[in-house]
Amino acid sequence: MSVHVNQVGYRPQDRKQAMVVLPAGVGEGGVFTVIAEDGREVLAGRFNEPVNDHPASGDRVAAADFSRLTREGTYTVRVPGIGESPPFRIADDVYRELLRALLKFFYFQRCGMDLEERYAGPWAHRACHTADASVYGAPERRLPCFGGWHDAGDYGKYTVPAAKAVADLLLAWDWFPDAFRDPVGIPESGNGLPDILNEVRYELDWMLKMQDPEDGGVFHKVTTRVFPPLRTMPEEDAAELVLSPVSVAATATFAAATAMAARVYRPFDAEFAERLLAAAERAWRWLEEHPEDRGFRNPPDIATGEYGDETTADERYWAQAELYRTTGDERYCSRLRALLERGGFSPYGLGWADVGGYGTLAYLTTNPTGKDAAAAERLREGWIGRAEQWAELARGNGYGVAMEPEDYIWGSTMVLMNRAMFWIAAHRLGGSSSLAEAAREHVHYLLGRNPLGRCYVTGFGAAPVLRPHHRPSAADGVAEPVPGMVAGGPNLRLQDDAARGLLRGMPPARCYVDHEESFSTNEVAIYWNSPAVFVLASMAV
Repeated sequence: MSVHVNQVGYRPQDRKQAMVVLPAGVGEGGVFTVIAEDGREVLAGRFNEPVNDHPASGDRVAAADFSRLTREGTYTVRVPGIGESPPFRIADDVYRELLRALLKFFYFQRCGMDLEERYAGPWAHRACHTADASVYGAPERRLPCFGGWHDAGDYGKYTVPAAKAVADLLLAWDWFPDAFRDPVGIPESGNGLPDILNEVRYELDWMLKMQDPEDGGVFHKVTTRVFPPLRTMPEEDAAELVLSPVSVAATATFAAATAMAARVYRPFDAEFAERLLAAAERAWRWLEEHPEDRGFRNPPDIATGEYGDETTADERYWAQAELYRTTGDERYCSRLRALLERGGFSPYGLGWADVGGYGTLAYLTTNPTGKDAAAAERLREGWIGRAEQWAELARGNGYGVAMEPEDYIWGSTMVLMNRAMFWIAAHRLGGSSSLAEAAREHVHYLLGRNPLGRCYVTGFGAAPVLRPHHRPSAADGVAEPVPGMVAGGPNLRLQDDAARGLLRGMPPARCYVDHEESFSTNEVAIYWNSPAVFVLASMAV
């Protein structure tokens, strides 16, 4: 395949381009046509001057722009002598089902309850991981920790990435509530609470269990000691559950996410909101008593995901900003400003390990009382400045994305969606409308307009992910994987045997294999789906 498009489609008003991979000797000005479903030619044009996408993909790429086509329908792009694209739709509601599936993924990740057939269809299964967990180092102490979402393709539940996923979904609701009017089809649908908030509450109820009732610190994760075999259904994973030790990163991100959630849920359930805020403030008191800046490392006999970190200043910054915005308490604001002045972390990160950007968004959107106007303006200008730098990078990229070769890491689709999310925020903070357009280009890439012509979401497009590294999908005997899961995407580091065996020597943007054993390119994760939900929500209103 040499003609790449967004395989889900385009809204009528959006810029629409196919990326044509040109063989040697073919220059600019080649002809392309757009063909309707009934075989009629509805548009013809010439593609633009080609761009070399070395060394990310090794492709020489030209853009075939068909933005003039706005009539709803199903089409393909044809380039004589080169090939034809997969079919795609043009429609106002083209992303409606995709957004619904991206969000419903979180329901399929639920732990501790039956996934009934009427909601889960063929992917139904029995309740799992309902036993109490032992506290690491104090095995006689056992605590309930059922509920929440499985983090990824494994069955662990990890506080730090959970906080990022919760933040992305709450921001999506806060900024784009009209995108979530449709019920998702979960047990709580129709209870008066939007389904995105129903789903996030399921995770928050679990997060509250992760707070140590004795001192307010938050356990880093709850997992078995090692991962179960790939073909293991959740209810078959009966090994002992262990709560890994309390960590600064887990406690700070917990404080941030629960303080943020307290604001969001207050209009719907004041009692729950107060419970969240009390938990956040208790976590903050623990942080005040533990001022050390140290990341988490796995205990010697725990081999599940670590989610370690080099510094926790950004996590504290985020917690302070959310607590300040929710309470208006000047103590949080003064500590936040002191952290900014001290530096040593980025106030712009939106990853699980680099969360400063969430703190900045909270600070910039809070009531100005007590806020340092000059500091806020520096943060705003810094955000927009970084967004413009990425936009310039995208303009020089053959596929229109702000991705350097070194950005194709484990979870590169998260990098892709995080930058789209960053651009949308920059536009909201006063940046140009071109930044929102740049974010849409990243969606096109995710959905098939990329070097492999792969839609990196299960269940969508002509070439979707079919064999994700996801234990329920591998073990359930259902041919199709759970729909709506974002795969990790190309990873130049080839960190599993399948990737090393099949991809050695490939350019970074081609270091992906649709193989269930390739956990470093084809796993799924809640914090890869969550920024995708945010970005697609911005395009669904």
